Amino acid sequence: MTNPLLVLADHAASWRAREMPADVAHHARRVLVDWFAATLPGCPRPPATLIAAALEDETRGGGGAVCYVTGRRVPLRHAALVNGTASHTVEFDDIYRYAVYHPGCPTIAAALAAAQSRGTEMEALLRAIVAGYEVSCRIGVAVQPSHYDFWHTTGTVGTFGAAAAVAVLLDCDADRTAHAIATAATMAGGLQQAFRGEGMSKPLHPGHAAEAGALAAMAAARGMTGALDVLHGPAGFAAATSEDTGKWDKALAGIGKPYAVTDMTVKNHGCCGHIFAALDAVRDLQLEHGFKADDVAAIAVGGYKATKDVCDRPDARTEQDCRFSTQFTVATMLLHGGVRLAAFEPDRLTDPAIRALMPKVTVALDAECAAAFPSKRSAKVEIRLKDGRVLNRHQHTRKGDPDAPLTDGDLSDKFLELTSDVIGAAQAKALLAQLWEGNALPGLVPLVTQAARAAE
Repeated sequence: MTNPLLVLADHAASWRAREMPADVAHHARRVLVDWFAATLPGCPRPPATLIAAALEDETRGGGGAVCYVTGRRVPLRHAALVNGTASHTVEFDDIYRYAVYHPGCPTIAAALAAAQSRGTEMEALLRAIVAGYEVSCRIGVAVQPSHYDFWHTTGTVGTFGAAAAVAVLLDCDADRTAHAIATAATMAGGLQQAFRGEGMSKPLHPGHAAEAGALAAMAAARGMTGALDVLHGPAGFAAATSEDTGKWDKALAGIGKPYAVTDMTVKNHGCCGHIFAALDAVRDLQLEHGFKADDVAAIAVGGYKATKDVCDRPDARTEQDCRFSTQFTVATMLLHGGVRLAAFEPDRLTDPAIRALMPKVTVALDAECAAAFPSKRSAKVEIRLKDGRVLNRHQHTRKGDPDAPLTDGDLSDKFLELTSDVIGAAQAKALLAQLWEGNALPGLVPLVTQAARAAE
């Protein structure tokens, strides 16, 4: 068979100079806007703050990349790690549904750090983003859906996105890009169990992927080699992390048609994406029929395997746990009409009204939804009201998916909503304009808390 790693490396390296269609460049800007929208509100929160504190002694030498958590110039790998962690903290990051994967967190965290360290302009960053998305999303397709039984794709496959993107920015040719991807493979990791229960490890997965991928590219640029059959070999990445040696014909078919970056899901809720279809169905049924939370007797959610395995959490208590709880988020949607940042504030986590609704929500595996996964992220919702009415909705897709996309205006609104309190409204608007239209890279963006500390 054709070596998939060499095909992907050649394609990635071509983005150093190939013509970039206007729509592809625009979509690359969209994912960059969305990355900042997800990252900045994660910067003042653990675990990003804790990772930054753990690395405090390593930042004193400075560097060319920006750590948005601390507001300091730091080395490339440090920025990739900390920013990558921050970008996954509030669960608002983009999704490539066919790979069950959040490519922006690791890919953009590493690419932006490398671009800042190299002093490039925006176009070089956009090219690197496109390349990183192409490589990692296609590897993700090759190992799914079985990969997701035990592995967190954003931690594993994200390492390849970071490696390919940084390799482009380091001007690696196809050969050295191949070795960057090969070395990244043996450093990829991230276990499902890290977010099946409590704990802060999940956001560290894309942070580690960004740092490890960046290191692989930096080493390859200096001549370090990797095993070029590591993706498809009998003891390689696909064989070790999925049920077979990879669906490479499917993953490589029509490479670049469409480009992965043009086919992204932009999150419309601040929680696990496996709950989104149910939330959309509940919201739409409530708007159509005008019932209130107090009118609800029971809600049954049918979904695919991950909806049941990952998001059936009837007694979630912590912020992390509640972001993955169908019961908590559905109750929040019924009571508040949305699941955004405020949904996970301490007073909401203990709200008696939410707690009273949660036992009314049940989650089960639905055969039709399971068969459609991962290409479709659907849900079936049945709401029984106290007056005897029974309302049903089969939600075939999610708002924000490529077939029901957020507009540029919707994305800008999301950005301003999530970042204005963190960096100030004026700075948020200026950064948004730069990301949409600017030729220069974004630089330091002081958080409100950093500015306040500096003024003391």
